[in-house]
Amino acid sequence: MANGTASLPRFLVPLGVFGALVILLGVGLTLNPREVPSPLIGKPAPQFSLPQLHAPDRMFAPADLSGRVWVLNVWASWCPPCLVEHPHITNLARMGIAPVVGLNYKDRREEAINWLRRHGDPYELSASDIAGRIAIDYGVYGVPETYVIDQRGVIRYKHIGPVTADIVKKKIVPLIRDLGRG
Repeated sequence: MANGTASLPRFLVPLGVFGALVILLGVGLTLNPREVPSPLIGKPAPQFSLPQLHAPDRMFAPADLSGRVWVLNVWASWCPPCLVEHPHITNLARMGIAPVVGLNYKDRREEAINWLRRHGDPYELSASDIAGRIAIDYGVYGVPETYVIDQRGVIRYKHIGPVTADIVKKKIVPLIRDLGRG
């Protein structure tokens, strides 16, 4: 009998660990990957200086927009979800409530420019991140991603994946307006 009771806890420990893992996996599957909290929210946006897509002899740096609320949209011509969100980024830019800057990610310049010619260019400018290093600094999981950056250069919002009309209307526009009043 002593052997029988000693083997019972051995059996229950792996079963308990397995059960806990199943519960954690189940909870994880219910989370929205577009709402992964960014450790950069509330922190200064990483600084960089990159050539502009349309004028590679001219550079862009976030400091160029100091004192203004602005939107950074990470995109690429090879990215199907970027095309899905493109009308919503275009509408946001047309509102004129904040400059929308593109960060063209790991793209060939000619292909990116042709893509913008075909689909429209909503950006005040696009910076060319050919190596993808700046996107890494911003914690980009994949394109597209969109950030709202305040007047002091602090990241206030990050959206992973394509923005929708609903996201623009309910999250991005109200945030930009609130920041503009502050």
